[in-house]
Amino acid sequence: MAVVGLIDELGYQVTDANRAQRLMWKVSSSRPGAWLFARTLHHMDRIVLRLTGGRVTVPGILAGLPVITLATTGARTGERREVPLVGVPCGDDLAVIGTRFGQARTPGWIFNLRARPEAEVGYRGRTVPVVAREAEGDEREAAWASGCRLYAGYQAYARRLDHRKIHVMVLEPGPAA
Repeated sequence: MAVVGLIDELGYQVTDANRAQRLMWKVSSSRPGAWLFARTLHHMDRIVLRLTGGRVTVPGILAGLPVITLATTGARTGERREVPLVGVPCGDDLAVIGTRFGQARTPGWIFNLRARPEAEVGYRGRTVPVVAREAEGDEREAAWASGCRLYAGYQAYARRLDHRKIHVMVLEPGPAA
């Protein structure tokens, strides 16, 4: 049996952002834009994802970013938590970067994945079980560089987050639930 990476299982695709979408990167990575999107985007995305059967996302439209839905189990509550995130190609799999729009605190999904690395990833109507692990060393640097090529806003977030580590989690296909 051939080993298939998460990118192939999901049919994951990265397209080039157009000029207007790259302009939106500047807005979303600015302090006021990041503050606004950190508090509102997941609410808007939840509605758009529900209306389109998981096929369209707000960041996909506005910024040309390929967004996955990561479903974790709450570290403290044990409840299912879904969050839309930019999926960053990392070899045959995907990574997610914990910048939280450059906000001060580490995103909750990082703690959820550390406590329970089994999760699900949804992309354009497909869902795949995954196992998460934190990227370290060269793998982390490669995933970070890939993320910065995909979305230049990560560099602006990193400049503001010099007080905390930006965690990078690699998602690999996991056993069927």
